[in-house]
Amino acid sequence: MITLTKEDGPADLDGVTHLSIGVSWDPTAGSSGGVLGKLRRQSGTDLDLIAIAMQGGDPVRLAGLDSLDPMGNGSLVHSGDNQTGRGAGDDETVTVEFARIPPNITSIVFVAAAYKKGSSFQKARNISFKVYDATGGSSQQVADIWPSLLTQDNGCAVAKALRVGTSWKLEVINVTGKIKQGDEHALMRFAVSK
Repeated sequence: MITLTKEDGPADLDGVTHLSIGVSWDPTAGSSGGVLGKLRRQSGTDLDLIAIAMQGGDPVRLAGLDSLDPMGNGSLVHSGDNQTGRGAGDDETVTVEFARIPPNITSIVFVAAAYKKGSSFQKARNISFKVYDATGGSSQQVADIWPSLLTQDNGCAVAKALRVGTSWKLEVINVTGKIKQGDEHALMRFAVSK
């Protein structure tokens, strides 16, 4: 298993026809113990993994939140919104089938966000991002990405899949910033500069 970093530069995805990125997290009670802490853990923390398909510098489709198949052809599919972080394994996953991505899409930016009001990275712990090679129908974890989430920001551009001719590369971005919570256009603008 390898950990991809920003310093590594883009990684070749030669031979990878299906790529999945998964995020998982555990809800935390912060410094609260007792009944209040238990209630916070039960209600969980809502983080979101969002994939934004880009045409050059313009966002054109968003996978995540309530849009699970934005291309309508299964080429960019989100697993659904986990609003608590409870459960084993990845809480949210985006899968890309490169051969079906329309040719006008030049990149896909993967963003982790505390998008809904009242959510934040500080209300979650053990946030992890996993990269899977899902070629051939079975998913095998090939890498981890450990972005810096020790921030007051509520958005992190984690990685970007880039079209290079007929092949794709995966680059770690690891850039945080503020996103106006509940504003889908703000989320897409955040991806533009990445």
